[in-house]
Amino acid sequence: MTLPTATLARTHDVFNQSTPWVDVNLFTANRPLQDALRLQAPALPLAGLAALGAEMGSAEMQTHARLANTHQPQLRTHDRFGHRTDVVEFHPSYHALMGAALRHGLHATPWSRQDTGHAHVERAAGFMLFTEAEPSILCPVSMSYAVTPALRGNGAVWADWNKGLTSTQYDPRLALFSQKSALTMGMGMTEKQGGSDVRANTTQALPDGDDAWGARYRLTGHKWFFSAPMCDAFLVLAQAPGGLTCFFLPRVLPDDTVNALRIQRLKDKLGNHANASSEVEFIDAMAWRVGEEGRGVAQILEMGTMTRLDCALGTSGLMRQALSIALHHTRQRSAFGKKLIEQPLMRNVLADLALESEAATALSIRLASAFDHKDKSEHEAVMARLLTPVAKFWVCKRGSVFAQEAMECLGGNGYVEEGGEGVMARIYREMPLNSIWEGAGNIMALDLLRAVRRADTAAALADELAPARGAHPALDRLAAALPLRVDAMTTEAEARRLAQDVALAVQAALLFRSAPAAVFGAFCDSRLAGDWGHSFGTLGAGVDFDTLLVRALPA
Repeated sequence: MTLPTATLARTHDVFNQSTPWVDVNLFTANRPLQDALRLQAPALPLAGLAALGAEMGSAEMQTHARLANTHQPQLRTHDRFGHRTDVVEFHPSYHALMGAALRHGLHATPWSRQDTGHAHVERAAGFMLFTEAEPSILCPVSMSYAVTPALRGNGAVWADWNKGLTSTQYDPRLALFSQKSALTMGMGMTEKQGGSDVRANTTQALPDGDDAWGARYRLTGHKWFFSAPMCDAFLVLAQAPGGLTCFFLPRVLPDDTVNALRIQRLKDKLGNHANASSEVEFIDAMAWRVGEEGRGVAQILEMGTMTRLDCALGTSGLMRQALSIALHHTRQRSAFGKKLIEQPLMRNVLADLALESEAATALSIRLASAFDHKDKSEHEAVMARLLTPVAKFWVCKRGSVFAQEAMECLGGNGYVEEGGEGVMARIYREMPLNSIWEGAGNIMALDLLRAVRRADTAAALADELAPARGAHPALDRLAAALPLRVDAMTTEAEARRLAQDVALAVQAALLFRSAPAAVFGAFCDSRLAGDWGHSFGTLGAGVDFDTLLVRALPA
């Protein structure tokens, strides 16, 4: 029997599929972020973030994100005549995304505007919204943001570069700093033999006189991870006669010649495909000292501290995007006679993910607030020291398992890339980066130990948790125990557990102040009181799933 052609064609009708998560305002749909901002910066105007949320949620920006990751950066070491060029070529969508990030000031807002008391918080919220659209290109944006405190260690360089580093007019050209409308900066610490142990660096710096930018040196050596090699300049570490020292190394020298920075290859990474990460060699490259000889680690870690904030913000943004896609999909797709979101098991998974996402957002924005006030308040200074490694450790550790669970909500559709349109797969590949970059879990645990060994840390932590005292018995027990554990912490082997528990306690205390009672109660019952299994989707039967799901993404 032969079927009519029309009957065959109908087998290819597409139905019971969700629509793309595009043309949405990522900010106005995000109640947890709005409430976190109200808690930390109640006077913050929100119109700019709403505009950014609309732009980042647009189909146009999602297309740029797809193309920038599909058409990855290409290294051109030589031109066709054999001349050394050392340039990286990017797809036009990469430049469109970079232009948007700089236009919104994500690289410089806290340094370029009059102090409002919440510049880091505002910029943090914007960074999270941009991450939802495309995280990879934010590597040079983050480093440019973080460079200011360290670069001020060389006042002459800072005076010449400040205007370009705070400009919002993106300029991708390789050109002399004074000829560009905007500048970006990267960093280079890691070498192949040392990894996180930067004191094992072997790159040598020989004094080469003085000029308008101060003490000049010639650098010879290599860097194993050199992110965003097309930035205009870099802060690097090298061994000077007085020990490991921080240096300012521009791509183009003041005489308009190209510096001797040789890009050996681009890294073939699991994710982060739109961003170029490289290996480089310095062949008698010219650089200028930043700070004192022998104080390089302390100098450049001022930059690293701020990029660690961005790791927590970036993971929180990726969590939010994965959750939104999962909720959007399950509201449209049906299985076993119901919408997926109506199935009891799926509701538990989605509510659990919503709790994790909101807690990550609350902690990350709280850390940004500490950066806003740490120079004026001793408590905030302690919180900045304490919560930087805690948030970087815990939020980023939760990212990968969060992305896997969100991907399962889409089933096979979540695992498929299909021409770069598989946003969930891209999120999953991106998640481990923030946990590894700027110090993996053990490095963060060691940083936490250094923070808690200060005499004021336990008291400051108790003050931070005090507003939630009496709100939940499990939180009360943990809050009472933590200051004693902080004071008694003597062994590295317990540092990861302490980082986890400090993160959970602070997250709970923040949710008590910013979220509905149903959110706070479910978080404490599951994360602190043990009414939870070993994977997402194991919340207790008494949880108010409706409140959690509607709050996570209004229909």
